[in-house]
Amino acid sequence: MKARTPGIIAAAALLTIMITACSSIDCPLNNAVYTSYKLKGDVGVLSSRLLTVTSPIDEAHDTLLINLAANVDSFILPISYNRAEDVFHLTLTDADGNTVADEVRVAKENRAHFESIECGPAFFHTITDVTYSNNAIEKIEINNKNVNYDASKAHFYIYFKGDTE
Repeated sequence: MKARTPGIIAAAALLTIMITACSSIDCPLNNAVYTSYKLKGDVGVLSSRLLTVTSPIDEAHDTLLINLAANVDSFILPISYNRAEDVFHLTLTDADGNTVADEVRVAKENRAHFESIECGPAFFHTITDVTYSNNAIEKIEINNKNVNYDASKAHFYIYFKGDTE
């Protein structure tokens, strides 16, 4: 019986090494991707206005993405997995309660991203166009059309009109 103990220990050690070697893939903890917006131009910081951003989830309901953010010079927004276009409603509110609203539409191509069978599904995107209303927004430029896990580089430069500050 004593002769078998070292063999069992060696087999268990080999099995442990094989199991850990097979699961060495690091899946991202959060496989959601976001678009990053950086304020540019005359209004580089929304210091006297509060920013609210919503997105429609169906014809009767919106989802709140940003609620009354103050002193904003940039922000990130989630992007859908498989829609061809995402719609965002931006509302700016000043200290007197006056609001100005704009709609932003981001057209994109979606591509499935595969890392491993152990990892959850992920989608990366290529931004093809951005359109917007011009109530508070002067213009939006595409800076980085590739959307993946890295939102540190601004995807969009957004210019707000200075006279609504």
